[in-house]
Amino acid sequence: MIRLHVPQPLSSGAAVAPTLDQSRYLTQVMRLKTGDALLVFNGVDGEWRCTIAEVLKKGVILRAEEQARAQTTVPDVHLLIAVVKKAALEFAVEKATELGAARIRLVTTRRTQGDRVRMDRLDAIAVESAEQTGRLDVPAVDLPEKLDVLLDGWDASRRLMFCDETGGAPAMTALAEAGAGPWAILIGPEGGFAPEERERLRALPFTTAVSLGPRVLRADTAATTALTLWQAAVGDWER
Repeated sequence: MIRLHVPQPLSSGAAVAPTLDQSRYLTQVMRLKTGDALLVFNGVDGEWRCTIAEVLKKGVILRAEEQARAQTTVPDVHLLIAVVKKAALEFAVEKATELGAARIRLVTTRRTQGDRVRMDRLDAIAVESAEQTGRLDVPAVDLPEKLDVLLDGWDASRRLMFCDETGGAPAMTALAEAGAGPWAILIGPEGGFAPEERERLRALPFTTAVSLGPRVLRADTAATTALTLWQAAVGDWER
């Protein structure tokens, strides 16, 4: 069944007005008509079965009928990824959403050479991925922040899995030893971290330096790999 993310509150009998683009998708692409059903979620009120109550000249009106699933939470893991080229960054946001990241934070480092970031495009990718994968929420995608500034304000209760291309403990072993809890995963730029950045990261008490294997991975591949390993070791894949 079609799933749609909306910002409005959801409750029994509530009227919901999708955006014009969403309305066009429902009526012109999917060919839905009055009375047809779809699933709607907003990240707060769970997932609701809705029907198309009205088809207007500019948009549609949905009516919430019944809750299909109660709201749940995703594992408490953030993806921190250095800004890279457009295609790779978009891929990373899509896959991070699919893999259950609760938040995606963009980072600039000494060697960052990425394209201009279109936040509206990244937000749209996160929404589309959440709709397609059955998530009941959409991860926030934060504006780029300098790595030094981010580390200065870090909450030490959240472990930081530093994916170091120069080597570290095997990721699965390190995660198993550290255990569950709030985590973040840091992926560097093309060309890797500068020596001074790596030195600082390794010296922080909340950081766990890990290796993702013997091969040098692209940033988007590394992000997908690291989240997969995290989910397998301490995430929700055992549910």
